[in-house]
Parts: sequence; structure tokens; C-alpha cells
Amino acid sequence: MSDTTSAPLNRLSWLRTSHSFLNAIAASPNARWLLLNGTQHLLSSSAVLAELTTEQVKSFLGPEPWFGQGKDEGQTLTANELGTFTESARHRGPRIVFLGLHDALSTVNALPTSDFTDPETAVAKLNGTPYFAFDIGEANASAFLEEHKQFSWGEARPLMMNVTLDKLSLALFTESRSMVDWNLRNKFCPACGSPTFSQWGGWKLSCSTLLPWADNTGKEPCPTAKGLHNFAHPRTDPVVITLVLDETGEKVLMGRGKKFPGKFYSALAGFIEPAETFEDSVIREIWEEAGVKVWDVQYHSTQPWPFPANLMVGFYARADSSQTIRVDLDNELADARWFTRAEVLEVVNHKLGSNLSGRDHKRLDEITDGPSGKAAAGEAAPVVEDEPPFRVPPTGAIAGVLIRDWAFGKKTFAPIQKGNL
Repeated sequence: MSDTTSAPLNRLSWLRTSHSFLNAIAASPNARWLLLNGTQHLLSSSAVLAELTTEQVKSFLGPEPWFGQGKDEGQTLTANELGTFTESARHRGPRIVFLGLHDALSTVNALPTSDFTDPETAVAKLNGTPYFAFDIGEANASAFLEEHKQFSWGEARPLMMNVTLDKLSLALFTESRSMVDWNLRNKFCPACGSPTFSQWGGWKLSCSTLLPWADNTGKEPCPTAKGLHNFAHPRTDPVVITLVLDETGEKVLMGRGKKFPGKFYSALAGFIEPAETFEDSVIREIWEEAGVKVWDVQYHSTQPWPFPANLMVGFYARADSSQTIRVDLDNELADARWFTRAEVLEVVNHKLGSNLSGRDHKRLDEITDGPSGKAAAGEAAPVVEDEPPFRVPPTGAIAGVLIRDWAFGKKTFAPIQKGNL
């Protein structure tokens, strides 16, 4: 898992409402575009994210303007049409997501090296690479590869697990995967059922009945016309993921999900619920999944996990290992057990200790996306010699980092006397 303390993209969120800014940087020769086809990303010949120029994707975007579209094709919003529900409106063509700016002069973090106080100033002072992403659609995806054979479509999960991805590529991947997916999933207004359209460079969705030229004859006003509505903005679902240590600090509790690939064990995880602290969520989830009571919950780090829009929040916790493990409460795990440091070290030092095949990735994808129909779930697993006794997540996942930081002593825990439990 890459260091997440200094994200390399400045998202320029306060400029998303300006269609003049978005149109200007999208047309810039410096702009780069990421293409998606459902859950797949376009990859270059070297199996990294392909970054295309505006000229290479122009035919898929439709006529300009790409943002601030007026009623008729080719028209920009008039002064009378500008308002809350038309800011950077895009209601024709594929939904485009403005991912942010990679500032060429900023070597510390994503903060800009120029003072972008307004759209005109921002365009004039732009120094770096603006990034955009959109879904090309299955029909266009096939045609694109026929014409550009140096590219290929790659599944998302193996990319996320790729520990060789640089910080920028990882940031581009996670943001584009989450945001393009969110736009694809929310095509209709949940309040009235009308089609939605994109605003703010793909960061807001609004009901089409709110467009100033919409014909709403005989319709009740859409409830989204007033107030704040969380479905209009991208969602992030926080998940607590916890490696539980025993009283000695020398054993950890891990579980194997019912849909996990065989022999695959990981830290225990679950979604945080409304009106719940992270610490309370850790305590509840470990009890529900393994029947074990924990305490001394300690924060470790976070990781964006775009399957489809999670934020993994990593913790350690302590527990009395003499407690009876039970997996019959929420029935999510096939097994849970304590592992010694020696057992874990044997696996993490094994060349196949975190190996996940394409078949394994498909099984994990089906947990969140459902059966794809593209691969036979029952196909025979490959025969592997020198198989480790079990497997754990790689360092591309926060669970793999939690496990290794403990196993290699990067994170230490003092023994606790039974009487102090």
C-alpha cells in the first residue's frame, strides 16, 4: 500500500462549478484522459494506466462545449440559464469526471504552487497536467482496441493489488474507478425517477426536471429542488478493518470469508453503521464475526478502496485468546482462528504467500459486483507446487500492511497480564 499522507492530485474542487475553467483545461494539450469500460481500465502496452490526449478521445465526447451545455447541441449556457442547477452542467455525451491537477512544481503534496483564486487566473497560471476520466461504453471499447492494438483492457482489482504502481497512478486509478462507477450507477433521480445529468465535472448529479428548459407539465415538483440531498454527491462508505492481537502480542486473529479463495485469511472487516464511532464499530464487528470481545483499539492508517467506494480504516485491537471463537452470529466467515507470529512469517516470506490468480481476483470481484458470467466459478484451480499453508493479502491492500507491520515488528505491542484484561 502506497504512502497516503501526501496525495499527488490537487482536485481544485472550488473550480468545478466553472464551466469556462473546465472547458479550457479539457481542451488543453496538457490534459490527459483515462478511459474505463465498466470495471476495466485502459492499459498501455506496459500494463500501466493509459493516459490519452484530448485529441485521442475527442470523438467520444460529443460536440463542444463539454461543460456548461445549453439546451441545444453546441450551445453554452446563457446568462439567464446560469444557476445552482446548471453549474458546469453536462447533459449530453458520456459523463466526464475531472480528477484533478498534477502540479509539476509541487513536490511535497497536492497543494497548488499557484494561487488559483478564480477560473481565469487558474487557466492562466496552470502548471501541470489536468486529468479526466469517463466510461467509453462496451461497443466503443471493442472498436477502440481494433484501431489501437497497443492498448488493452485490464480488470481493476489486480491493478489495485499491484504494489509497483507509483503514487500518482494509484491516486488516478482509485479516484477514477470510484467516480466513474458512481456516475454510471446513478442515472435516475431517486426522488422522482427522472434521468439525472452531471454537474461540477462529474462530482454532482441533478434531476433533469431542474433544467431551466425542462417541460414539467403535469409533474409534481421534484423534492430535490429544495434542501440538501446526499444522493446528489459521491458517497464514501467507511469500513473498519482490524487485526486483533492476543494478550501476549505474539498471536493474531484472522478470518476466512465464505466467498474468499481457498486458504485465504485476512484481518476482520465491516462497514461502520450510522451513529457509531470507529472504535465502537471495531468492537461490534469483531464480536459479530468471531464472537470475540476486544479492547484497546488503536488506529493505524486508511486506504481508499474503490470497490465500489469504500474507505478502509485500519486498526489494531487486543483480545483474550482464551475466548471461544464462534462464526455463527452473522455467518460471514467460514473460519476464524489465531495464528502465531512464526506461522504468519512463514507465509509472508513465502513466494506464493500473497499470490492471487486471475481466478481468485474474479471470486473477490463477485463479492461486490455479483457474478460476471465471464468466467466459470467452478473451473479447476491451478495445481501449485510448494503451496504455503495459507495465504494473506498482499501489501497492495491495507490488511496486508497491518499483518506485515505486526509480523516484522514495525508495530510492537507489549504483553498484557491476564489480570489486566
